[in-house]
Amino acid sequence: MQKGVRYNEGHALYLSVVARKEGTKRGFLSKKTTENSRWTEKYFALYQNVLFYFENDQSTRPSGIYLLEGCTCERAPAPKVSAISKEPMEKQQHYFLVIFGHDGQKPLELRTEEESDCNEWVEFIQQASYSDIIIEREILMQKYIHLVQIMETEKVAANQLRTQLEDQDTEIERLKAEIVVLNKTKERMQPYQSNQEEEDPDIKKIKKVQSFMRGWLCRRKWKIIVQDYISSPHAESMRKRNQIVFNMVEAETEYVHQLSILVNCFLRPLRMAASSKKPPISHDDVSSIFLNSETIMFLHEIFHQGLKARIANWPTLVLADLFDILLPMLNIYQEFVRNHQYSLQVLANCKQNRDFDKLLKQYESNAACEGRMLETFLTYPMFQIPRYIITLHELLAHTPHEHVERKSLEFAKSKLEELSKMMHDEVSDTENIRKNLAIERMIVEGCDILLDTSQTFVRQGSLIQLPSSSERGMLSKVRLGSLSLRKEGERQCFLFTKHFLICTRTSGGKLHLLKQGGALSLIECTLIEELDASDEDSGQGFNHLEFKIVVEPPDGQSFSVVLLAPSRQEKAAWTSDISQCIDNIRCNGLMTSVFEENSKVSVPHMIKSDARLHKDDVDICFSKTLNSCKVPQIRYASVERLLERLTDLRFLSIDFLNTFLHTYRIFTTAAVVIDKLADIYKKPFTSIPVRSLELFFATNQGSWATDPLNNKSPRLCRKFSSPPPLTIPSRTSSPVHCRKLSLSSPVSGKAGALDLSTTPSSSAANSPTSSHCPSISSPPPGSTRPPSGFSSPPPTPSVAVPADGVFMLCFCVSGSHAVTSGENSRCTMSPASAFAIATAAAGHSSSQGEHGNNSEKSCDKEFIIRRAATNRVLNVLRHWVSKHSQDFEMNGELKMGVIGLLEEVVRDPDLLPQERKATTNILRYKQTEMVNATTESGSISDQHCLAESPKVECFDSLSAMELAEQITLLDHIVFRSIPYEEFLGQGWMKVDKSERTPYIMKTSQHFNDMSNLVASQIMTHTDVGSRASSIEKWLAVADICRCLNNYNGVLEITSALNRSAIFRLKKTWAKVCKQVGVYGSLTQSLEKCLPSFSELTRYLHCNPPCVPYLGMYLTDLAFIEEGTPNFTEEGLVNFSKMRMISHIIREIRQFQQAPYRIEHQPKVTQFLLDKTLVMDEDTLYELSLKIEPRVPPG
Repeated sequence: MQKGVRYNEGHALYLSVVARKEGTKRGFLSKKTTENSRWTEKYFALYQNVLFYFENDQSTRPSGIYLLEGCTCERAPAPKVSAISKEPMEKQQHYFLVIFGHDGQKPLELRTEEESDCNEWVEFIQQASYSDIIIEREILMQKYIHLVQIMETEKVAANQLRTQLEDQDTEIERLKAEIVVLNKTKERMQPYQSNQEEEDPDIKKIKKVQSFMRGWLCRRKWKIIVQDYISSPHAESMRKRNQIVFNMVEAETEYVHQLSILVNCFLRPLRMAASSKKPPISHDDVSSIFLNSETIMFLHEIFHQGLKARIANWPTLVLADLFDILLPMLNIYQEFVRNHQYSLQVLANCKQNRDFDKLLKQYESNAACEGRMLETFLTYPMFQIPRYIITLHELLAHTPHEHVERKSLEFAKSKLEELSKMMHDEVSDTENIRKNLAIERMIVEGCDILLDTSQTFVRQGSLIQLPSSSERGMLSKVRLGSLSLRKEGERQCFLFTKHFLICTRTSGGKLHLLKQGGALSLIECTLIEELDASDEDSGQGFNHLEFKIVVEPPDGQSFSVVLLAPSRQEKAAWTSDISQCIDNIRCNGLMTSVFEENSKVSVPHMIKSDARLHKDDVDICFSKTLNSCKVPQIRYASVERLLERLTDLRFLSIDFLNTFLHTYRIFTTAAVVIDKLADIYKKPFTSIPVRSLELFFATNQGSWATDPLNNKSPRLCRKFSSPPPLTIPSRTSSPVHCRKLSLSSPVSGKAGALDLSTTPSSSAANSPTSSHCPSISSPPPGSTRPPSGFSSPPPTPSVAVPADGVFMLCFCVSGSHAVTSGENSRCTMSPASAFAIATAAAGHSSSQGEHGNNSEKSCDKEFIIRRAATNRVLNVLRHWVSKHSQDFEMNGELKMGVIGLLEEVVRDPDLLPQERKATTNILRYKQTEMVNATTESGSISDQHCLAESPKVECFDSLSAMELAEQITLLDHIVFRSIPYEEFLGQGWMKVDKSERTPYIMKTSQHFNDMSNLVASQIMTHTDVGSRASSIEKWLAVADICRCLNNYNGVLEITSALNRSAIFRLKKTWAKVCKQVGVYGSLTQSLEKCLPSFSELTRYLHCNPPCVPYLGMYLTDLAFIEEGTPNFTEEGLVNFSKMRMISHIIREIRQFQQAPYRIEHQPKVTQFLLDKTLVMDEDTLYELSLKIEPRVPPG
């Protein structure tokens, strides 16, 4: 530290001016003089480490300067006041002392009047002293001295080592001298040996040849080893493994690109729009729609960078550690999948805002989106986890067991499968919501009921709405049933689990709901399948293809809707689905009204809370997704549990029934199913498990547990001697085909009675579908039971069973006094609901009646269970016969078994009249169907019948419209002839595919024949102009096929145009381009007519009729078959896989059952099916070479 500082006066004046203006601390302080120890007030200014003081604040020259570097500043105690001191003590003073580090310099004593001011001066002076820097300098100096000492020590050690090395060098030189001496001595001892050792030149040549041969043999051996390895299975497996990795990188690149489009083209612009002055969408809605998609994008960008880095290190491809990093972060997909349904629902709600809808369409028109909508991008993350599982599965298939990352990949695959199982439960609901939103988007007026997530899509199609009786009287008989009436009355109908929508279609493809009866609530509907001749709405000349829906809204006038199906098969499918929906929704409603008084819990919650319905067991496993009955869907189950669920009396899920009947051949046989239904009918108490009945006996009296049924009871057998106590309604006006159920069933707690009369007598009497139950009164408590023949029967249910198997029940139980139902009260319900009501009413009876009529209650329960079992069997058989008639056409034993069971039911002497009529209707439908099967057209052999024409037309005389329509007609005939059992088991990929799937093979052959016909017709023209005109005409035919939703025909034509024999004709294509006028028009036409698989999937969400490309469905089915096994390791049926297969089959059958309204033209079909015009591939290519020979390379 320096002892002094040299400075000049000018520098000091400059610093003093700066201190007065910019000093860190300025103010008045009292300074103690050294001469007389008096305190004088000075103006001080502190600048950096220099302290100036002036006489006053106006002085320009400083009175003194203090260099504060190295000083210390601290507070000082106030000095004692001397009595001799003459200074007055006005205020308390605060003192502090500045001690300088220079020798001989006295400390500076200062004081101030304010304590805070004193503390600030002490703090600033202490900072200006640079004491911390000085301390650090001292520490650094100590470290420097220490390092200098180390350097000196190292220098000494280096000198010592240098000395040792010099000594070693001296020793080495001495040893070298000794070796030289020894070598000279050795040469002196053998003077002549070196001359003798010189080799002969021939020997050298021989050795050189030997060396060359050894090298050649070695290289040849290594070449053989390398070639053997290249052709070895291990090398092939490694090549496939590398290819899988490369494909995974490409797929990941595409996925990251899709996520970036989602974030950059939709999420971030919408966030900015939400922050505008007039936001079309709120920030909460943006967050709800996109969820954590931005986080997913960042995660996959990191993963993608890691994959590219690994590819850069090829051929060393180690990916397990990347998946180890990715796995813990993939849980964010659970949140995305869980909220995906709500995301689509929020998006649909936001689209009702015109500003948002306009803004969203503007974003979707971006070139980067490639015509895809926002919903498409929101769906991409849903399929990423299954894609990873498939990739890892393929990687493990080509990874040796001793590979270094085999275990890591297996661990990653197991973790992804666990995550996929949790996510899979959300996918089915998402697909249903997407379907609902797509339909809602097509309706111009919108439809709020489709935004309900519990609304499940069942089916859609075209029906003809017949005018009502009042309107029909105004029409002439000529017009009734005419083509104009069919066009005017054609309606696009959509069936959901809770509603039935009827729409009209405009020329632009948009839908409009009918003003009256456009959205029918099924809870208010009654279905009449067969209209009687006396019915005023019945028509003539419709071949019994019409059915009626009677709507009775609670706050309006009742009305009816009469619909006409295009065929008997279509009518049976529609009526079966509508009836199942009505049964399920009303069963839930009735059970709710009954159980709420007992348990104060609604039945859907009661069923969900019943652990036996969704608790995993050794033979069954459930998912988190609920079916249409609000019961968890089955994931895995044994065949016995699946058959048990099929005959469960509590509920019957439509989707379960369709899935089971579509796929039962995979895990069981039709004979087993028929035997199970027969057992349920004949012996319901021994065939139905107790767990299927316990829910209905969960009342307070516990009679089911205290009164067990034994095999000795005469009611356990179907053939009981006398019919059960039953009162048949005296009036049966028209309830035979009705499905009307009452939903409000109040339970009177005081009287202990259950009254199911829910509508006034006037409305019941005026309703065309009402049934009248006579009043039933029970004797007062304590009275004895009258003998059989008296007019007062015991409290028994009054049942009326219509033809469809759902019976109507009026039930009254007395407690303290008699309760009677109204004379015209109307009460109808499903068997399971009646069973529940009867059981619940029994629980409210008094104790006397409980003990006195215990046997009667047991009889009532047995009777209701038997009726419910009978109706369940009839419902399943009706659904099976009407919607899956192909099963009986292909299996004669199954047909005879069903007919035998139905005939046995008809012969039952104790069968109710309505049950007998329902069974007779099923038998009559089956027999009618057998007759119609021989006369109906639509098989693949009908093509040859259609082709019968006396004259063969040439291609030039046929218009593009005629060709497109007849191609569509032929393709649909071939497509609808495929039975759905051929889609099971990948039979089209087996060796015996012609025997296992003949109709799929014929469809493929028809596709090839049509493609060959197009190519052959083009090649028959010799001049370039004719060929160009022919290509343009076929392009027009393909475009018309696309407009007709015949995507199979589009691909038939475009595959022919892409054949090498035609595609290589550059002069012809150049002529086509010149005639079109714009070079890009041809490319646009081809792109329009040849969509990719992803675009085909989007196009197939159109309305029937449609002929899809069958290969797309076969690819999806093969993907499902290869990706998931039919059975688990425990031997349980993978019912989730069955549900996916059934979903595809239902979509195929939907297109098969919707016919085209195209008139057959024999002259066109004769041309299309003429085999003489078709040339094989070799002939086509030879002809192509003759037309345009190859150009030499020069």
